[in-house]
Amino acid sequence: MTATRTKLVIRNAKPKDIAGIRPLYDKVYGVADGYTVDQIAGQINKFPDGQFVAEFEGQIVGHCVTFVIDSATALSQHTWNEITGGGFAARHDPEGDMLYGMDVIVDSEFRRLRIGQRFYKVRQDLCQWLELKGIVFGGRMPGYHRHQKEFPNPADYIDAVKASKLRDPVLSFQLRQGFEVVGVLKNYMPEDIDSCGHATQMFWRNPLEQETIKAKPSLGDTTLPERVRLATVQFQMRRINSIDEFEQQVEYFVDIASDYRSDFVTFPELFTLQLLSLEGKPLGPADAIARISEYTPRFIAFMERLAVSYNINIIGGSHPSRMPDGDIHNVAYVFLRDGSVHTQEKLHPTPSERSWWNIKGGEGNSVIHTDCGPIGVMICYDSEFPEIARHLVDQGALILFVPFCTDERRGYLRVRYCSQARAVENQCYVVMSGVVGNLPNVENMDIHYAESCILTPSDFPFSRDGIAADAAPNTETVAIADLSLSDLLTARQSGSVQNLKDRRFDLYRVAWK
Repeated sequence: MTATRTKLVIRNAKPKDIAGIRPLYDKVYGVADGYTVDQIAGQINKFPDGQFVAEFEGQIVGHCVTFVIDSATALSQHTWNEITGGGFAARHDPEGDMLYGMDVIVDSEFRRLRIGQRFYKVRQDLCQWLELKGIVFGGRMPGYHRHQKEFPNPADYIDAVKASKLRDPVLSFQLRQGFEVVGVLKNYMPEDIDSCGHATQMFWRNPLEQETIKAKPSLGDTTLPERVRLATVQFQMRRINSIDEFEQQVEYFVDIASDYRSDFVTFPELFTLQLLSLEGKPLGPADAIARISEYTPRFIAFMERLAVSYNINIIGGSHPSRMPDGDIHNVAYVFLRDGSVHTQEKLHPTPSERSWWNIKGGEGNSVIHTDCGPIGVMICYDSEFPEIARHLVDQGALILFVPFCTDERRGYLRVRYCSQARAVENQCYVVMSGVVGNLPNVENMDIHYAESCILTPSDFPFSRDGIAADAAPNTETVAIADLSLSDLLTARQSGSVQNLKDRRFDLYRVAWK
């Protein structure tokens, strides 16, 4: 008996598929109109059960996006941006009763394989498995622009297609799949010129609908652990005599966090500048940054080894690094215990970073996928810009890490107050890690102030003051806390306030390049 490998597979999309999904949108919609990498990550992280790809002989040739929402919202007038949370599926509601179809695309070279039909079927199967009332989406009607003069009212055009007087390539297909038109969504997607900006409000009723919709415990990412243990290091800057001494100091704290079975250990911003105390004399700003950048390869190799050998995810503070174009960026390195290394550049250098060290701002702000769920990093000053945290949480981040370096209490409190605000407004955890101590012979790093902490939203499941753990001021130490991811997700759905759910997507959104 012989067997051949399956050629066409419809399966759930995974974060590793993003690299294959993104070019598909460029091919189908054009470079300017497809989802960004961050939006696709947000869709998968928000509702992994509802994202699908079609894979033909290992190549991704189709993508299907869904999320769950309440029927009142789904069946009311809305635009595509409002209902999808700007393309991130940010309005996914595990307690909703309707499946919303956000997008379906198929590579034109593979359209004879009935992939679109398969996607519609898998959506219906998902709807029935979740015991939802049905499926709703805004459907394109790309033939309408040719008949707009004949049918000024799009509802009349829809009636003509339903009566088989006209054929629309999309609407006719959706009607054959058992969907009914329940309305017209005016100005649903203004950029859809072929549909004159409008859309059909399509509905498929679940024939197995229950009178009472039962919440499925498997809604969301079932691979997330119940609890995550985090350690934040308040690192003391001191004169050292060798790079080995610096590495021993770092390894000591990694060892401590690992002994406590922490999932993450966090180091502060610019803590590697301690290495400049090895120089025989104070270096000028430009020379100092050029010198510290030379340590980058050894620093990465050392921290990567620690993450694997101690079985812990390390937020490696930040380290000035020279970019291929010659510019210096302040870069956070994240070392996961699976051996992978990730980076996040500081987007907003402070005035002193720009003037002393000529540090340039980076670009992009994406979540990092870990074995404890998606996380994000905001380096110090970046925490004072709320758009960054919101962008990370829209991608699915549950924990935000803030490595910081402040010279005195006022600067520290700016970061602290803003980090606490980010935890409240995004209903997420925020971990701060700062440096203390003095480096008299290192320019612009002579004094420091820190009270490192682990912050929570302000609601009943969490600590009274929204502080899971904190460190004494200006003392070298470690703060450790256990954080419940289930409490966090529950608070987002049914907390005293529900900042994420209650956003006015009809009024505002943050759009990233």
